[in-house]
Amino acid sequence: MERTELEAKIIELVAICYDKPQDELSLETNFKDELKGASVQMVALAAEIENELDAFIQLQDAAACETIKDLVDLVEEEM
Repeated sequence: MERTELEAKIIELVAICYDKPQDELSLETNFKDELKGASVQMVALAAEIENELDAFIQLQDAAACETIKDLVDLVEEEM
């Protein structure tokens, strides 16, 4: 999977899990400041990434990501 495809897919999954319009998200979107998500949303996101992309990421590693770009980098390492 190309990097741009991976970025688009993860933005799509974040939009679903955090119930946000996809066009309001970017690689620079900050999880804590802009999405203000609960840990249960990050659990759902990690599960979706595993299901959709066949990439297992540790929840603590995913939760440590500040931006969507950080999460894309993490997933890319695991693929």
